[in-house]
Amino acid sequence: MPRIELVTDVPASPEECFELSLSVDAHQASMADSSERAVAGVTSGVMQLGDTVTWRARHLGVPIRMTSVISAHDAPHRFVDEQTSGPFRRWWHEHRFEHAAGGTRMTDVVEFESPVGPVGRAVNALFLTRYMTKLLRQRNTWLVEALSPPGA
Repeated sequence: MPRIELVTDVPASPEECFELSLSVDAHQASMADSSERAVAGVTSGVMQLGDTVTWRARHLGVPIRMTSVISAHDAPHRFVDEQTSGPFRRWWHEHRFEHAAGGTRMTDVVEFESPVGPVGRAVNALFLTRYMTKLLRQRNTWLVEALSPPGA
């Protein structure tokens, strides 16, 4: 099963990073290139433990619909979102936030599994892991910019 671990330093407090990372509105803004939109569940504002959201997007030209739940929530240190229905056999995304010099060290840990057995494993290895890492970097770059002091 593929596992992605991405570390990003953010010039803001863990509390600010935690809240913005749980914001449906911020997620939509950071994923504008894929037209990602919340279409059911929590569709605006900051999510809490047990909240669900259904996303509709277009990735690689393919329409995607995915519902996830906030399955763990320990403010402002970590939360987990997991797919309850959608394109993956399994999607688990842990977000960690810890104090660091100049702000927060944000760590994303993602484990996912494609739904089509050996073909899915080949797609993961050849392409999907890189694509998902690129999307995480794009989102984190957006968060860094949104939380950076003016003129930084």
